[in-house]
Amino acid sequence: MDEDQEKFGMENDFEGGEWRGGEFYCQKTREKRHRSREDVLYGVFADSEDDDDEYSRRKRRKDRDFSKKHDFTKPVIFVPALNFMPNQDNVDQDLKEKYENFGCDESDENDNGDDNFLPTEFGKKIKEGAMRREKERLEEKKKKAGLGQVVSVDFAGFEKHTKKIGSKLLAKMGYKFGGGVGINQQGIVNPIEVMKPSILNGLNESKKNTTPLPTLQTEKKDAPVGDVQPTVGISRERSGLKQWKKNKKKEEYVTAEDFLASKQEEDSEVVLKIYDMRGPQVRVYTNLSDLNAEEKAKEEDVPMPELQHNVALIVRLAEADIQEIDSDLRKERDIALSLKKENENLEAEALFQKNQLDKYEKIMNVLDRIGEENREENTLGTLTLDSLAQCFRDMHKRYPEDYKLCNLSCIACSYALPLFIRVFQEWDPLRNPSHGLELMSQWKELLQGDDCFDIWDTSSPYTYLVSEVVLPAVRISGINTWHARDPEPMLRFLESWEKLLPSSVLATILDTIVMPKLSSAVGTWEPRHETIPIHTWVHPWLPLLGHKLEGIYQMIRFKLSTVLDAWQWHPSDGSVYAILSPWKTVFDSDSWQQLMHRFIVPKLKAVFVSDDFQVNPASQKLDQLYWVMNWASVIPVHLMVDTMDIFFTKWLTVLYRWLCSNPNFDEVLRWFLGWKELIPKELLANELIRCKLNCGLVMMNQAAEGMEVVQPGFKEKISYYIRVSEQRKFETHQKAAAYISADGANEMSVKEIIEAYARDHGLLFKLKPGRMHNGHQIYGFGNVSIIIDSLNQKVYAQNEERWSLETLGRLLELHNRSLSKRR
Repeated sequence: MDEDQEKFGMENDFEGGEWRGGEFYCQKTREKRHRSREDVLYGVFADSEDDDDEYSRRKRRKDRDFSKKHDFTKPVIFVPALNFMPNQDNVDQDLKEKYENFGCDESDENDNGDDNFLPTEFGKKIKEGAMRREKERLEEKKKKAGLGQVVSVDFAGFEKHTKKIGSKLLAKMGYKFGGGVGINQQGIVNPIEVMKPSILNGLNESKKNTTPLPTLQTEKKDAPVGDVQPTVGISRERSGLKQWKKNKKKEEYVTAEDFLASKQEEDSEVVLKIYDMRGPQVRVYTNLSDLNAEEKAKEEDVPMPELQHNVALIVRLAEADIQEIDSDLRKERDIALSLKKENENLEAEALFQKNQLDKYEKIMNVLDRIGEENREENTLGTLTLDSLAQCFRDMHKRYPEDYKLCNLSCIACSYALPLFIRVFQEWDPLRNPSHGLELMSQWKELLQGDDCFDIWDTSSPYTYLVSEVVLPAVRISGINTWHARDPEPMLRFLESWEKLLPSSVLATILDTIVMPKLSSAVGTWEPRHETIPIHTWVHPWLPLLGHKLEGIYQMIRFKLSTVLDAWQWHPSDGSVYAILSPWKTVFDSDSWQQLMHRFIVPKLKAVFVSDDFQVNPASQKLDQLYWVMNWASVIPVHLMVDTMDIFFTKWLTVLYRWLCSNPNFDEVLRWFLGWKELIPKELLANELIRCKLNCGLVMMNQAAEGMEVVQPGFKEKISYYIRVSEQRKFETHQKAAAYISADGANEMSVKEIIEAYARDHGLLFKLKPGRMHNGHQIYGFGNVSIIIDSLNQKVYAQNEERWSLETLGRLLELHNRSLSKRR
């Protein structure tokens, strides 16, 4: 029974195997066939192309006894080590004897092993063929390897003192004397040397001092390779070891640091995901080399693919664990770093708060001392503004940030306010405006500082101090003693305190003191009886009050218009010019133009129309001309041009008569230049004035060349008749429009008439926004720019950069001319 147990399953695992003396010997280990996909799916029912595999499969099926049950209660029997049969012809005689007597008691084994091994004839033939092929293979392998191991002389010499139990155990496990350990005798031949280290030397020194055991050289170098079996010894062991070292690949180990560094490099690169949908499940790859990894492994016949797959999974899990641990470690480090920084910040904050508390204690001590001095001051009078200012100035210098944070300026103001009230008590700012300026400037730096940008901040300490100390005194003096017709005292005070008065306080003084006084004074002003011009006491307030004086301007214009309308003044009276001329730049242009047109220009035209004004080359009087030319700088240019038109009519008529009487041309030329110098530059820049002067030059040239001098105004008369006819047509249209209206209450304005005229002729009449000329709005009549003087019922058109008085027919002619020029 024991013998059957020892032989269980050994025959099918090895080739050329047999039992000898209770030991199992074989030629080689049977190579296991690689399991294909069909083997996995169908198992024993799978088809195979290999005859040996077919035979092994049939043999396994034949030997299986499914009805037999194993007895698992029997003790465990270890399978002995396999022994490969050596070639007996090439072994040395001494070793052969030792081999025959090693570990054996001559005939203790059964001789029935060969009979029980492959008992059929067909099986014996297969066995013989397999042993022959195995023998040939071993011989070829030993020829190539050239092993030269030798056996030590003292091999197993210690057993002569024992019962040879060690050799017996080795023999039972398949060991043959002279061969190496292992299935294929690839192990060492001699046993491991026992080294006794010295007491005084280390382990390495004892290895160096040990001498190897003597060996027996049993191999003959001159023997033929094919006939001589190489002896099993140390030389074979060393050559096999060298061969194994050559074939062994050097293992590379990846540390966690290297792995994490490679992962960081991969993370920095762009990773492309590849989705493999060729199988039943979708697989995701990040590298093209992994796409066909399984197919390559099957083609290269990689051993144990399942094991390698499992190892790869374990490696991936280990990598994932390493990454997770590294991530947790990084998080912990970041947390530790943030906690460290937070700790440092808290320590710094604690130190800062401690320093702040120390500063606040010092400030409180100083304020307590000032409070004690203030209480003593009520009795002894020891506290002064200078000492108080010096104390707060020192605190501002030592603790600038805390001075602002604690708002110490308010505390300083509360201490200084009673002292300032005493200093400015019974102060008249209009008589002594420089009182307390230096003292107030020092306290402005303490209470307001350089960082106060809000000029309207009425809650600042400095504003409160000025409002409580300076403003009451100014209000009392301004209301009781100041007169608006004498602005100098108030202006002198405001000029002195310009840099010290807050904007809110200054606005209060102007609104509550100055403006009421000015309005009352203008209301009682009489232009004909006042000896002091009104502009002398109103204009000084223009920089301070500005647009606030518009109501006063309207009152002044009304009074001036009333006086000029009721007062029959003559241009020779210069008082009117003295009163009105300063207001040209103050009043708006429309109001000023209306004032001049209604009350001044008619008086000037009357001077030229009157018989008192004569143009006489023999004895010329220029008083009337000076009266008119004096107003040229204040009257609008187009109004002055209309006035000068009357003058040039008389002037050209006198020149025509003089040129017709054969005069001295040098005298005429001097006379002409003299009149030209009398005309102001503002009028000489106007094109109409230059046209009148050029007309005189043309007449002078005609007379000098002996040509007939054309009478001045001939062409103008023709145009006058045309204008009269147009005017009659215009009046006819106007009457018709008035008759058509239902109630007939109001006539059409000039603008409406021009708009209707443009509509009748298919032209566009439109407003040109933002374009003005001499205060009049510019309109577009077709392609012509015009202005409408509604007051005088006149229309002016722009013709070659000059404005001329035109009729409706003339406007249509200018439009058609502009169209012809464009074509």
